[in-house]
Amino acid sequence: MAPDARVAVYYAPLSDDPLSSAAAVWLGRDPVTNAAVPQPDLPGIEEMTADPRGYGFHATLKPPMRLAGGRTWVELLDATAALARRIAPFDLPSLAVSDVHGFLALRETVACPPLQALADACVEGLDGFRAPPSEAELVRRRRSALSAEQDAMLERWGYPYVFGTWFFHMTLTRRVSVAEKAVYMPAAERHFATAVAVPRRVVDICLYTQAGAGAPFVIAERLPLRG
Repeated sequence: MAPDARVAVYYAPLSDDPLSSAAAVWLGRDPVTNAAVPQPDLPGIEEMTADPRGYGFHATLKPPMRLAGGRTWVELLDATAALARRIAPFDLPSLAVSDVHGFLALRETVACPPLQALADACVEGLDGFRAPPSEAELVRRRRSALSAEQDAMLERWGYPYVFGTWFFHMTLTRRVSVAEKAVYMPAAERHFATAVAVPRRVVDICLYTQAGAGAPFVIAERLPLRG
């Protein structure tokens, strides 16, 4: 991997899951092929979804990171596969479009301890592969007025939203105004209604890669849960 390349461990629905196709249309990009996909006819949707489109449809487990010095992609792949082999598949609760601190995302409708355990295992178990954040990255994160707990997570784990501050979400938009939410929330609810009604299990985790700064994240590997 190039020095400025990044990798992340994400949950993403399977390629044949209707949620995958619905999300590709909504965001305008397929994270498997990196192909552009025509979006719904909504005012400003290309700009509204630009940030989540770049990251690819996902829920974060181990946040994006550069590899630490001396660590390789093959080592990370092997370690992530070994971690996945120790974790059992589980049912994902039904999802719903939610307002998450001002942006729209799909969230689980009931608490799911296996989700939290999966994220915790990825954050801790793969942390030896993470290069520390730069000072500029720390400054940027702290512009969000982090709580003391979030700042402690940032210092220790390179990201403010892990363990007790983590929450499952699959981002659909940038932050929205009240007027934009009035348009986009019902539109997203209609768009995803059929897909979120389908029961699903978490049966694997994904390694997403970003070739360099500003490049899109794409799915590089799916690693099955076998515990």
